[in-house]
Amino acid sequence: DYIIDTVPVHHPLEPYLALLKLDGKHILMGVIGQPLSFVTPMVMLGRKSITGSFIGSIDETEEVLQFCVDKGLTSQIEVVKMDYVNQALERLERNDVRYRFVVD
Repeated sequence: DYIIDTVPVHHPLEPYLALLKLDGKHILMGVIGQPLSFVTPMVMLGRKSITGSFIGSIDETEEVLQFCVDKGLTSQIEVVKMDYVNQALERLERNDVRYRFVVD
């Protein structure tokens, strides 16, 4: 039982920690520029762990991708063409982005 947290902004961890079973893992993948806080008994009493990684090995990446295929998990993205990249960057600066950009 684990949660892969890709949220790249400050957010509360408690709602997600509450979803974990005994010995569950909350894996942080989104880079956040400020400290996160949580109620420590939620972690200690449930023997939960909070961990993180910037990237995994090739084997780990393939395993995660296969897991997503098996479970029908997809990303919420906005595909943009190369000639739209400058506008996409401007939107990023204005914080006018709902999903991650993928350049096609």
